[in-house]
Amino acid sequence: MADKDKAEAKKAPKGDKAPQSDKAQKADKAPKAAKGDKAEKGKAADAPKVARAPEERVTPRLKTHYNEVVRQKLVEQFGYKNRFDVPTIEKVVINIGVGEGVADRKKVEQAANDLTQIAGQKAVVTIARKSIANFKLRDGQAIGCKVTLRQARMYEFIDRLVNIALPRVRDFRGLNPKSFDGNGNFTLGIREHIVFPEIDFDKTSDVWGMDITVCTTARTNAEAQALLVGFNFPFRQ
Repeated sequence: MADKDKAEAKKAPKGDKAPQSDKAQKADKAPKAAKGDKAEKGKAADAPKVARAPEERVTPRLKTHYNEVVRQKLVEQFGYKNRFDVPTIEKVVINIGVGEGVADRKKVEQAANDLTQIAGQKAVVTIARKSIANFKLRDGQAIGCKVTLRQARMYEFIDRLVNIALPRVRDFRGLNPKSFDGNGNFTLGIREHIVFPEIDFDKTSDVWGMDITVCTTARTNAEAQALLVGFNFPFRQ
């Protein structure tokens, strides 16, 4: 009997195989990618990446005005022999002090957000350096914010300050020419920061005052004032 079973097994057709699993059947039914598709993918991978063209930088108009007009006027007025002696604006520092921030940290964050919108640059939160018991102030507590502008952002801010913000100041009668510190730096104060068009008055719950310091390379107050007059700063007569 054993010999008969072996003989029948040999006679069985070779094509009959064990049933495949469901996953194997799905894999067989799945269509294979055409050769053309593989070639296209290979070409896309081998194609060189095209570099994006750099954005065109626009020179602030006040910088152009300084190079073409203001510099020549200062040379004629003070007789500079070296072009590097002509004073320029080095930086602009904007500072907002928030006394209410001692009791509420959110006030400082709100003022920092408003200052960021005005300056176009992230504002830095300032902290107290020492504790003062009379003001309920502790060391390391947030009490205000500031931002320092240079180069293009500096010129753009001065342009908006002189031509838009200062004319909107209530009862404005000109800038005080005595606000120079003797080293060519000029400081002015604004009581309401909402004079800048970036701030929406309807969405602002608090009004902050700010100090704006224009730092120049001038050696005397007269040279610094002549420089700022060239940028149309409205000084009081």
